[in-house]
Amino acid sequence: MKGKGAKLCLFDRDGVLNVDKAYLYRPGDAEWIPGSREAVAWLNRRGYTVVVVTNQSGVARGYYTEEDVHCFHRWMAGEFAKAGGRIDRFYYCPHLKEGTVAAYAVDCGCRKPKPGMVLAALRDYGAAPDDCFLVGDSPRDIEAARAAGVAGYLFPGGNLLDFVKPIAAARQDKTE
Repeated sequence: MKGKGAKLCLFDRDGVLNVDKAYLYRPGDAEWIPGSREAVAWLNRRGYTVVVVTNQSGVARGYYTEEDVHCFHRWMAGEFAKAGGRIDRFYYCPHLKEGTVAAYAVDCGCRKPKPGMVLAALRDYGAAPDDCFLVGDSPRDIEAARAAGVAGYLFPGGNLLDFVKPIAAARQDKTE
């Protein structure tokens, strides 16, 4: 059953949009997954709101700050805009129970595989789970999606646009 809210595509960040380099927060270290910027633009043109849901335990580990995360995400958004795409929001979890920074060393409901970030995106955009899908590169991403009632797809690598097109097409067929 089709909902009345926004159509959302939720992407994990590292390993899906950009190459997973441990604790990435510097623009100069970023490398794009092939087709990632094109996939976001393609989805936008088809009426999808695109958001990112990403664990960022580097904050809890003391490797970088929340401001570093914000700066990196602003830079990413600009890079996607240059390619004709739009990431509407970045949800991130800076927590890790075993972290060394006391303020972030907590067991929270937003750290994937828990569904907190996905549920927040659904709420913030008035989206029904049936109108959304998540693409991640880890079982914890898929578990978070399922816990929120959202379809989750495990990205095995390769070209993200090629991966996303048949998913969006199949979802479109279901709603027509």
